[in-house]
Amino acid sequence: MTKHTDFYINGAWVSPSSPRPCDVINPATEEACATISLGDQADTDAAVKAASDAFPAWAATPPAERAAYVAKILEQYNKREDEMAQAICIEMGAPIDLALKSQATCLPWHLENFLDAVDEVHWDRPLRDDTPNDRIIMEPIGVVGLITPWNWPMNQVTLKVIPALLAGCTIVLKPSEEAPLSSLLFAEFVHDAGVPAGVFNLVNGDGQGVGTQLSTHQDVAMISFTGSTRAGKAISRAAAETLKRVTLELGGKGANVIFADADPKAVKRGVLHCMQNTGQSCNAPTRMLVEQSIYDRVVDEAAEVANKMKVGPTSESGRHLGPVVNKTQWDKIQAMIQVGIDEGARLVAGGPGLPEGVNRGYYIRPTVFADVTNDMDIAQQEIFGPVLSIIPFTDEAEAISIANDTAYGLTNYVQTADGARRNRMARALKSGMVEMNGVDRAAGSPFGGMKMSGRAREGGLWGIEEFLEVKAVSGWDIAAE
Repeated sequence: MTKHTDFYINGAWVSPSSPRPCDVINPATEEACATISLGDQADTDAAVKAASDAFPAWAATPPAERAAYVAKILEQYNKREDEMAQAICIEMGAPIDLALKSQATCLPWHLENFLDAVDEVHWDRPLRDDTPNDRIIMEPIGVVGLITPWNWPMNQVTLKVIPALLAGCTIVLKPSEEAPLSSLLFAEFVHDAGVPAGVFNLVNGDGQGVGTQLSTHQDVAMISFTGSTRAGKAISRAAAETLKRVTLELGGKGANVIFADADPKAVKRGVLHCMQNTGQSCNAPTRMLVEQSIYDRVVDEAAEVANKMKVGPTSESGRHLGPVVNKTQWDKIQAMIQVGIDEGARLVAGGPGLPEGVNRGYYIRPTVFADVTNDMDIAQQEIFGPVLSIIPFTDEAEAISIANDTAYGLTNYVQTADGARRNRMARALKSGMVEMNGVDRAAGSPFGGMKMSGRAREGGLWGIEEFLEVKAVSGWDIAAE
């Protein structure tokens, strides 16, 4: 077991002001794999002061120079990508192939897209062609507190840290205490890339401690948070007193609407997507809405796909599911599976308890419920595990009604060969994103939701603009330029 108790503050690794050891548990073995320390107010204050002191110079650094530092972070990742994958595998239970091919690679994917997007930012421009003496200036908002989750650690760290750096903000990052090892490695990348001292700082801690301290800190201009809707509400309340900007990327309960003319791979694709990362994705399509005429066939096919899925050790290569992140999540998911049974849904795959042959680790049986009605708890609550609910519908109008009948609004999915129907569905579905026929959103497309899913927009130009203030100027002297 290794110790990673220092914090990264003002360009150096420093000891906690009052050490509070916290074990990091490998969910595949239920054993401690590392020890970190949780920060307290003095650590948070030191990190915020370092960021505040560094802000004027970093904000004045030309955007091209900031981008050059970001490109050097990518160079550091390319030297140590295997280390990053191993860290993610150990800390949150992603099987090693998933960690290598999907989890760790979020860093280069998003970073390169942001380097493209920063060239699209209009930092200083006339309001309109007919108003040359009115100017719009885009400026970094200031010191930002970034609070990231455990389920896709590098995805969320990169989606927050990189645009904040490019925008000219200085940063205090609080990664999840459940999965801090990848973020500590990321801090090494930042340091080795030569990013000036104080521009990026990292303090480990929990939500009640460092998370709240950042949210209430007078010198933090903005909080960007990804996590549960419950925690997002708490952060909003905590931040209200200082009127800081708060951007939230929260939960989801995505509907995957499958019409009778959907392509033959639609059902398998939907089940695999729901179960990816052991169901620990806010944009997972956890409600499969199926046109009545093909309902029985789809239920049988979905059950077959789930029943063939394997769980296995995270250290072994292969396409299998790993554990969920901790015992608390395991207990919650087990309870929700039992709720589905008690509500009268028909269990067609999986169910409660550990998978066959498993006696250690927080593993879940890939579970599918049929004959679900949208008022059931399993259809309304974000379970955050490999649990799929299948719901029948009769026509397009009912499909839209069921899909939108949720507190969440992150991602919905549509499967149909009818292009006009796809377009109608895309306009009618109340979510920040709609993906159709298995086509991924393009590079630079914003990620974010509506309703209780929060209203952040991360990725691409929108992701950079989240960290910018708009300044309107009149009386600009164009002759003096």
